[in-house]
Amino acid sequence: MPNKNSKKRSGRTNVNTSVFLPRFKNDDDDRIADIWVTQNLASDGASWPEPDPVTEDGAGDTTVKENFEDKFIECLDGTLQKSANTRITALQNIQRALQKKHVADFLWNRKETVTDNILRCLKKGKSNEQAVAAACLSLVALQLGPEAKSVLTSCQAYLTTLLDDNTVSVTTRGACALALSTLCFVCCDDYEEIKSVAKSLENIFSQGYGKGENSTSVSADENWLMGQALSAWCLLLTITTGCDVDTHVKNHLGPLQDLLRSSDVNLRMMAGEALALLFELARDNDEDFEDEENGEALCEVLKQLATDSAKHRAKKDRREQRSCFRDVHRFVVNAESPCEKVKVGKENLLELCTWSHKLQYDALCAVLMTGMSAHLKANPLLRDIFDLGVPGVDEYSHTNTLSKAQRRFVNAVASKRRTKLRGKNRDKRAVHANGF
Repeated sequence: MPNKNSKKRSGRTNVNTSVFLPRFKNDDDDRIADIWVTQNLASDGASWPEPDPVTEDGAGDTTVKENFEDKFIECLDGTLQKSANTRITALQNIQRALQKKHVADFLWNRKETVTDNILRCLKKGKSNEQAVAAACLSLVALQLGPEAKSVLTSCQAYLTTLLDDNTVSVTTRGACALALSTLCFVCCDDYEEIKSVAKSLENIFSQGYGKGENSTSVSADENWLMGQALSAWCLLLTITTGCDVDTHVKNHLGPLQDLLRSSDVNLRMMAGEALALLFELARDNDEDFEDEENGEALCEVLKQLATDSAKHRAKKDRREQRSCFRDVHRFVVNAESPCEKVKVGKENLLELCTWSHKLQYDALCAVLMTGMSAHLKANPLLRDIFDLGVPGVDEYSHTNTLSKAQRRFVNAVASKRRTKLRGKNRDKRAVHANGF
């Protein structure tokens, strides 16, 4: 499990976990929920059933696998029911299952069916159902890795439509923001598509530009949505090219400072981390980069937020804000990167020593929640993102050998990484060739 500090960070992210786990009492059909509750899967802290100790070697594992598959398929069928409550319950159980267990082999042969059923709920359902469906799409992407390209192709247009529609509930739009950024982060190699999604996200959080703490025109829901969009935008920013970084720095480094004065603590902290990420990426392109226009004013604001003791703020909010902005201030002023350690397994540690990795970890925690630890052990995609090596090469992984699907995913992840690195190198060569 992640250590104490990582829990604090994941708990502080802008994703409202209650959004993706709405509770409904289903009087029409309790069949699906009952199956999962009997296996202790309803609570976040529950674990999967253990193999029967009296069975022969390997028989228990086989039984558990078969039980999981049967229950998952039954929940998948539940997404086609007429009752909205039944569909939501089925989606919730699918969400929990994909969070707690890496099952890429199982999903691979059913990805079209899973995607179609979830997309149907996204189109047919209302606010709560759409939010859980979007969360499930994020999880399918993290399970399948780059092989989820077809999922992005099927769902991107409708997710974007919901995200851009101001009449849709903020709950649904926030879930769509996270789903779109996760899908693009995992399996999109077309930078024009990534830029298009990033632009939609910018249109949301830029609505807070020019509005300070005393503004009464921004509701709590709007602040939450802007925080969601900004978090999703930062995830995409970690995989952008050098030229696009320069554009984002010019367009957002100054205006983002308006969000530091927001009345919402989570939006303030997300804006601070976004600024730190922009500084990090700008310094990767130019070691001597400095914000000449707003440098002194920004440092003063960050210092105030890092030492804020205003009594009208909640004690917990003040504590979290000071911790966040101390790290941001040290990085902006002294280029001192914070380094956090997350425990993986019994002894293995994941070190997050760049803002890119920290914000990626936060965004993925928002999708996987308490299943982050299990996926860090077994999921080839996450292990590649955080440089943990392929699954099965250490005692902290769930398996000692790679399945055929895992080998395919590892190769796909490596290919995607090579493509991005070549793209960035070509981008930098073009910049230098033009004399910029």
